[in-house]
Amino acid sequence: MRMVTKEAPLHSELSEAPNDGRASWLQSGDGVHLRFATWSNISSTLGTVFIFPGRSDYIEMFGAAVSDFVEEGYAVAVVDWRGHGLSQRVAEDPYVGHVSCFLDYQTDVSAVVSSAKELGLPEPWYLIGHSMGAAIALRSLSSGMPVAASVFTAPMWGINLPWYERLVAKPASWFAKQLGKGEAYAPGVSRQSYVQRNPFEGNKLTTSLDNYNRWAAQGELASELHTGGPSFGWLYAALGETRKLSKIASPSVPSIAFYGDEEAFVSVQAIHDRMARWPNGKLVPLANCRHEILLETREVRQEVVRQACGLFAEHR
Repeated sequence: MRMVTKEAPLHSELSEAPNDGRASWLQSGDGVHLRFATWSNISSTLGTVFIFPGRSDYIEMFGAAVSDFVEEGYAVAVVDWRGHGLSQRVAEDPYVGHVSCFLDYQTDVSAVVSSAKELGLPEPWYLIGHSMGAAIALRSLSSGMPVAASVFTAPMWGINLPWYERLVAKPASWFAKQLGKGEAYAPGVSRQSYVQRNPFEGNKLTTSLDNYNRWAAQGELASELHTGGPSFGWLYAALGETRKLSKIASPSVPSIAFYGDEEAFVSVQAIHDRMARWPNGKLVPLANCRHEILLETREVRQEVVRQACGLFAEHR
């Protein structure tokens, strides 16, 4: 079955990625159309770095990191998950961040892997999972995705909720699903993305004003890229998946996990717990750093890329 269909839009003018990137439409096993972008040429001799974005992220957000890895000699591949970026939205409200089941994202991963093979992306393959993308990545690695080494940034292996919210989050989201409100926005969020509803001052995502403004500008110039807050259905699925992931063994894939000392969205304790039982795993805290590590200051991003490339070089 041919996975790569036809060319898809790629807003290179809004991104810091190299201009020679190409995006294609893929079709997942359950018929969802996905956008998949690659940067690969004859100088990409070291392998391919796959970037698994977080919730509400999209391909163009990772342009600077893409550029860094391309300059190091890697091919790069990034996907818009279902319901994100220009991939097919799966809820009636196209802006709600929704998924019925977290295993649906593994269907997306299968399409990505098949397409990468079809395109002949150079091996070995390496994986970077950010936030929700790290949860998806952990499941994929445990299922045998052929990756030589992996890196995680602010991995969502647990969600950071106050105890009183955690007490009611799962039953409330379950009850909403039973009432047919699974696609409704969870409390406190709306169809606006984080950067559309929050100024830079006091934000919990990045200390970089330039990157925050660029992210906001992307939403103004191409609003279809942005996703709003999560649904009750996404919340219920995410809580269930992180609980299940906490019980599985760590893969033997060599890995580094980074988290910022100002992390506010994912559970830092869950990151510590996972990496404490990860063979060939390393945990790296980052000072003066928030959740969107690859959208942090240039110095932070390049340090992460430097350590990632060091790990990849050890496992070619």
